Amino acid sequence: MITRSIYIGNPAYLKLKDEQMYILEPSTKEMKGKVPVEDLGLLMLDHFQITISHQLIQKMMGNNVVIVSCDGHHLPHGIMLPLYGHTEHSDRIKDQLEASEPLKKQLWKQTVECKIENQKEVLKRLGNYYEPMMGYQNNVKSGDSTNMEGIAAQHYWKHLISLDFLRQRFGDSPNQFFNFGYSVLRSILARAIVETGLLPVLGIFHKNKYNPYCLADDLMEPYRPFVDLLVMQWLAVNPETEELTKEFKAFILQIATKDVKIDDKTRPLLVAVKTTATSLYRCYTGEKRLISYPELI
Repeated sequence: MITRSIYIGNPAYLKLKDEQMYILEPSTKEMKGKVPVEDLGLLMLDHFQITISHQLIQKMMGNNVVIVSCDGHHLPHGIMLPLYGHTEHSDRIKDQLEASEPLKKQLWKQTVECKIENQKEVLKRLGNYYEPMMGYQNNVKSGDSTNMEGIAAQHYWKHLISLDFLRQRFGDSPNQFFNFGYSVLRSILARAIVETGLLPVLGIFHKNKYNPYCLADDLMEPYRPFVDLLVMQWLAVNPETEELTKEFKAFILQIATKDVKIDDKTRPLLVAVKTTATSLYRCYTGEKRLISYPELI
């Protein structure tokens, strides 16, 4: 089932009634809209005067809805997810913990290859210089020991934006647009990981004691170019803008319903990430050797 991504950027009171999320104007209690909770996949809250009832939160946790809270700069700052998203949670965690280092290195090699492939396709579609990306992709080693991901990234960003562009978390524009999109993507991947019964903190490559979403950061890598393409489409129509407007945020939230090709089938991205997470678990158990990753269509 395709779920909806909802962005709320005005004062609002959110409550549960008749299995639906009611959106009310705080002072008058006038109803502004309602959405069945079972239709929700992601809820983004981007105003300090939003109030949400605990009953609604519990209902959303029971339906694996990810709640994203934005800070004073209107950037995603926190994620709320259910602790358990699968009935076989403990067994699946055991398989995840027992995954060998050689297996994880091979899975990371595949992850980097798929990321570079999708980056190459973005450059190609935009009419930019993409040919060296094929060489980088073909030279990825186990565990990406030669850092082809980083070398490919240098070429990618120079030819996606400009030769003097530096891709940084707190860098100059248009970094902020990519950062926002990646935060949304990370939330979507974290939801799929929990729903599959895996721990988001245990990555296959990323390891950071301060990062509770290492596995989401791993699995999102081949999905990043889908965000990049959306951002470039936005910038083509709005070349002078540097502000993260509500219109931009609503535009980026479309990422959840964008079609991708995965396992030779066309699926919305929100469905594809569950396929990716499930395939990773099957790699842990030995049922599969490769993770299912998306292709641009």
